[in-house]
Amino acid sequence: MDITLRFFASVRETVGTSQESMTLPPGVATVGAVRLHLAGRGGAWAQALSPERALRMAFNQVMCDADTQVKEGGEVAFFPPVTGG
Repeated sequence: MDITLRFFASVRETVGTSQESMTLPPGVATVGAVRLHLAGRGGAWAQALSPERALRMAFNQVMCDADTQVKEGGEVAFFPPVTGG
């Protein structure tokens, strides 16, 4: 399944990119599983997306929780709880 990832504010600064396209491996089917998969890259990814870190998540520009199913062509976004504008 192919999705687009978006990163905002301090998450973007930590991982060094604002957007990425990705083909999900088998078994990664929820927003929470995407987060854990990305954190598994280690380094800055683990720091930014650690399960212990408070993060907001969205799927297709709608706030969601970790159990939200991802769909082909969807967009998953990660950002800190408070972002300035």
